[in-house]
Amino acid sequence: MIRVENLTKYYGNLRGVTDISFQVEEGEVLGFLGPNGAGKSTTMRILTGYMPPNSGSAWVADINVSESPLEAQKNLGYLPETNPLYGEMTVRAYLNFVASMKGMSGAEKETGIRRVLGSCGLEDVAHRLIGNLSKGYRQRVGLAQAMVNDPPVLILDEPTSGLDPAQIVEIRNLISELKGNRTLILSTHILPEVNMVCDRVVIIHQGRIAAEGALDTLAANIQADSAIRISAVGTATALSDKMKTVSGVERIELLGTSTREEAHFEVHAKSGSDIRSDLVAAVLAAEGKLTEIRQIRLTLEDLFVRIVSGEQKHDEETVNA
Repeated sequence: MIRVENLTKYYGNLRGVTDISFQVEEGEVLGFLGPNGAGKSTTMRILTGYMPPNSGSAWVADINVSESPLEAQKNLGYLPETNPLYGEMTVRAYLNFVASMKGMSGAEKETGIRRVLGSCGLEDVAHRLIGNLSKGYRQRVGLAQAMVNDPPVLILDEPTSGLDPAQIVEIRNLISELKGNRTLILSTHILPEVNMVCDRVVIIHQGRIAAEGALDTLAANIQADSAIRISAVGTATALSDKMKTVSGVERIELLGTSTREEAHFEVHAKSGSDIRSDLVAAVLAAEGKLTEIRQIRLTLEDLFVRIVSGEQKHDEETVNA
């Protein structure tokens, strides 16, 4: 339904995205993740025909966006990060205007307006001026304009940006209700939104794809990379040296020591290795007294932080699931 191949976009000498490729199947919800400035909005603008790439191609509903932008746009609804609203218009008048711009007329247009007023919870404010609405309701109006022509593809760029917690929940619930009915790309840097509604995730950083995969598969890969927190009373150097001899240990970090000579470590093991019992034996062999041992499982948030902080190298350690 959506396909991106080797997409590259520069703004002068500034790189927007470089050689990115991914696809979204029909009915799938893709979370397009990345920190601010990662290249999310650039990708969305190319997909919607707002701007051309320097190289590469994009297809929406199997239509090449660069070759037939108007045909591609007929098959998608777009909620940009900056909501395109006219504050002096009422909600219904604005939706009527948008529907007309999208080529709708007569009974089809009226049916579309009624449908999105209901599905987006706007019936009670249909005759109010948009400029007098809260930001949460304005986001609802933006979502309604994207959906008024009932497109098979929706692209939502930072739909909860700037909202308060209650408004965020409202918009997330609306997005959740769309799941299964359309092919959807949700561009965001807020991870809970991805966990709520997405089937698969693409993480972009500094204009490149840094990780990609189905959420369950990606989560399984993340879980394979774990750390062990271990605390023991004893000499920190002796404890560390002895634990380093355990097979499967990749590195040990001393997190600190307490006033009663209790040392705290984080031990990183090779993928798939459960070395907890061997670490306990090593502590005892170093004449230490074990006070705590627990395994720390990494999460999607941990992976995201690693990528953003540069621990995950794009060219060398890209995660594919």
